[in-house]
Amino acid sequence: MTQRLRTGVLAAYGAPAVAFAILLLPPYVFLPGFYAQTLGLPLDWIGYIIILSRLFDAFTDPVIGYLSDRTPGRFGRRKPWILAGTPLAILAVVVLFAPGDEASLGQFTFGIFTLTLAWTMLLLPYSAWGAELSGDYDERTRITGFREGVGLVGTLLAAATPSVLTAAGYNDPRIHMAALAVLVAALILPTVAWLLIKVPEPPPLTHARVPLRDGLKAIAENAPFRRLIAAYLINAFANGLPATLFLLFVSHVIGATDAYGPLLLAYFLAGLVGVPIWSLVARRLGKHRTWVVAMVVACVAFAFTPFVVGEGDIVPFLIISIISGIGFGADLVLPSAIQADVVDVDTRMSGEQRTGLFFALWGIATKLSFALAAAALPVLHAVGFDATALDAAGKSMNAPEALFVLTLLYAAVPVALKVIAMALMWNFPLDAQRQRAIRAEIEAA
Repeated sequence: MTQRLRTGVLAAYGAPAVAFAILLLPPYVFLPGFYAQTLGLPLDWIGYIIILSRLFDAFTDPVIGYLSDRTPGRFGRRKPWILAGTPLAILAVVVLFAPGDEASLGQFTFGIFTLTLAWTMLLLPYSAWGAELSGDYDERTRITGFREGVGLVGTLLAAATPSVLTAAGYNDPRIHMAALAVLVAALILPTVAWLLIKVPEPPPLTHARVPLRDGLKAIAENAPFRRLIAAYLINAFANGLPATLFLLFVSHVIGATDAYGPLLLAYFLAGLVGVPIWSLVARRLGKHRTWVVAMVVACVAFAFTPFVVGEGDIVPFLIISIISGIGFGADLVLPSAIQADVVDVDTRMSGEQRTGLFFALWGIATKLSFALAAAALPVLHAVGFDATALDAAGKSMNAPEALFVLTLLYAAVPVALKVIAMALMWNFPLDAQRQRAIRAEIEAA
């Protein structure tokens, strides 16, 4: 059985997640509102561009995943991609987070596409590497949980930055975004260096190279993967809707634009608390059943939103954010840990360890889910919603019908989606006993 990963190695592996999380949060939570409300770019076109960038990922993810699995050399399969993606990410952040006063749709397009490519080069090999650090069912939860917990620290830093700067007297969102760019650059360089120097890459468990056509057939025949990826896509879509609409909901439904930083901070802090809780529960219930329980918790919280949250209702929304944030902690840890087990099924079937390709498909599902979530922006535009329609007191001037649609997209649609994901995962066929038997076959080959 695979030994427990040393604490120092685990720390070095998890450290870059701080910077990577700051890369992930703003494009979905801050940037749509920032470019629409502060810079005055059309909200529907921002949504279209985000959707196109996710479609771009549908091409780059499998290519980089496939190449990452087969990258030769003494430096390893995953490390060269992370090394190359780091400066590209810094370039994208500078362009996107510090656009200047004359920002254009062209600049936004260049920045979001560059950041999308950098994400793939960083996060895909990074996630695959983590899945390969251990073959043990529970140890994979520990590794994933630590990485995502550290990542939530980065998310909290990103969420807190606007509030801290506002409290210090810097109210301009342009300053907030520029500060995030500086934060990313300051964190990503030393943590990636520590990762590349300290963490070893396990030798691949490949016994035979699989032709592309046969490999795709094996993926299609991997029933646990089909089921997991469908549930993950649907649940990620459910999470992507409130993430994309968070700033708009807080500004126009609650009428508390200045509170979005503390509210977001509370949500992710609750997620950080949830990570170790769900990791411990998973040792008792199994990963897939625990994930379903966590989705139930999130659904209960979101279901109350249309009924108890309106103008000025910060406290009820704070309570809902904390409860749903605790459920979100499981979304961060358990699906990726299950994905590592699903790769073992493919390795036994095909004879080739293709973790990078599987996490590429995982990445496509992640980004497709947010592309679907970004489609909510044109829907809002179609019903007459205007992101800039706030009066001097910060009250929304949108029609009640438009605010009702915003509320449905923010809270009701995610609940319906999560119910579907729960149905798919409750009787998932790969538990601890089955995974350990499969892993024993692989290591004996």
